[in-house]
Amino acid sequence: MEFSTTTATALHTIKTQALAVGVFTDGMLSPAADALDQASKGALRAAIKAEFDASSGSILTLHAPAGITADRVILLGLGSQESLKAASVSRAHQALAAYCVRAGVGTAVSTLCALDCADASLADLARATARLVSAATYRYDHTFSKAKPAVKLRSFSLHLSRAQAAKAKPGLEQGAAIGAGVNLARLLGDLPPNVCTPTYLGQTAKDLAKQFKTLKAEVLDQKKIEALNMGSFLSVARGSAEPPAFIVLRHTPSQASARKAAPIVLVGKGITFDAGGISLKPGPGMDEMKFDMCGAASVLGTMRTVAELDLPREVIGIVPSCENLPSGTANKPGDIVTSLSGQTIEILNTDAEGRLILCDALTYAERFKPAAVIDVATLTGACVIALGHVNSGLFTQDDALADELLAAGRQAQDPAWRLPLEDAYQDLLKSNFADMANIGGRPAGSVTAACFLSRFTSKYRWAHLDIAGTAWLEGKQKGATGRPVPLLVQYLLGQCAA
Repeated sequence: MEFSTTTATALHTIKTQALAVGVFTDGMLSPAADALDQASKGALRAAIKAEFDASSGSILTLHAPAGITADRVILLGLGSQESLKAASVSRAHQALAAYCVRAGVGTAVSTLCALDCADASLADLARATARLVSAATYRYDHTFSKAKPAVKLRSFSLHLSRAQAAKAKPGLEQGAAIGAGVNLARLLGDLPPNVCTPTYLGQTAKDLAKQFKTLKAEVLDQKKIEALNMGSFLSVARGSAEPPAFIVLRHTPSQASARKAAPIVLVGKGITFDAGGISLKPGPGMDEMKFDMCGAASVLGTMRTVAELDLPREVIGIVPSCENLPSGTANKPGDIVTSLSGQTIEILNTDAEGRLILCDALTYAERFKPAAVIDVATLTGACVIALGHVNSGLFTQDDALADELLAAGRQAQDPAWRLPLEDAYQDLLKSNFADMANIGGRPAGSVTAACFLSRFTSKYRWAHLDIAGTAWLEGKQKGATGRPVPLLVQYLLGQCAA
């Protein structure tokens, strides 16, 4: 996909298969729409009056209108002009991109980013546009007997003034790279668990290191993991015949001056299939437990974006990966394991396995003396109940880090919501037989899971993102979303600019 800007002044002379303009519900045309309406002698206004309410996300196609060179003029509803926000522009671009893919359109030009939005800069709008258009071109066909028809959309351009174009170009470049990272995360999530194994994730990290010279991949096998004494992680892995992998993917910026700051570490939960272990999950919907590695997928997708942009900050991705299956060697409720930190854990529920692999990864992260560590995990069903499928759950005791992540989520249109992480909840993890239990009961399940992880993060700034409600879609639209790659990249961009 090629993203660009065009500064042609006469809109009606632009040659493209689709030329998109904005329309507001109050009957007002955007300046670009008004220009095309005049060139077509009122064709746009006539069509709007007849059949278009211009509600946010709505779309109407005019084929070969007289006086206009473009094959199609696409009217995009923006809602009320008085409350135009970045989300409305993004919703319109999603509708446009979906139409282009569905209709087999190869080239498109949008005028929407030239509009003023109170809550977003031009770079923000361009970044979101490139990301969303890239997402629309995603097609999963890896396990079909016949490949799906190729997406024809190959060129997407923003119509802007010369001054605007200069401001938009960095956003377009970033958005295209974020889109590629999101689509990698989606692909890894969508692949079946007999394909996307821990070994496969490890090979993906190695392939990324071959593709981008700033990346270096290290994949620790079971013997090396055992040598490190990651007893908690290994206790989950031993229930499966599939070998575990502990993946470290490190971005070292090409600019030597950018290597002085302490690294930022991202940790992603990589359970490539979660049957629950001995605490077996119900059968219905269990196929979706292939998505339990979406934290790992988002970290790998983020690292791809970081490398493509060559961000001037050292970033390290850590992925502990294994399967959680019932077998004669699997964890049993009542087992006690010793983590890499030396703390002991009583396993009361083997389906609370994500925290058991993450805790060792969080301890491992200490060796990098990080500026901050952010872990990403499809950790608890309780977070889905609390926040649904809109916001990811954010947990941290660091107010400044929370503010940075929440702001990044808003800016990237990949929102998170902060939930409590108070010491009073720690009492729910008490055990009569070990330093802690791996669950704290039904009340505040997502909070106690975060409390558990916090016990392994005392030596650095840390935040936890629970993406159980946002990492994939259910039903007819079943598939990975690639979240929170946009949030993570936006946070990293902010850290590089600080």
